[in-house]
Amino acid sequence: VQLQASGGGVVQAGGSLKLSCAASGSTVINVMGWYRQGPSKLREPVASITNSGTARYADSVKGRFTISRDVAENTVNLQMNSLEPADTAVYYCNAYYSAYDVPRYDFWGQGTQVTVSS
Repeated sequence: VQLQASGGGVVQAGGSLKLSCAASGSTVINVMGWYRQGPSKLREPVASITNSGTARYADSVKGRFTISRDVAENTVNLQMNSLEPADTAVYYCNAYYSAYDVPRYDFWGQGTQVTVSS
């Protein structure tokens, strides 16, 4: 699976940005989402969504970020509102196949920088 991310940029605190990611390839995936890695921080999960539409969010972004999925187009979007300087990070698109008794293998897109100025 190849993941192509787009979006990101520089925005003032309180502003909004939208990230998009398109998956291509023949490998079956049923979960897509986003991770981020801030300066001097470990990579952390931000949000994920299954093919059936079940979404999960990190506590730090609940109520501000919304993840959506187009299964037919194999894309995932992350609408980020009320951005804070703490959201500044490189954001990575992620995808994998989740099933009982199937080892998880993660696919990663190239990172896209999000910078929130105060």
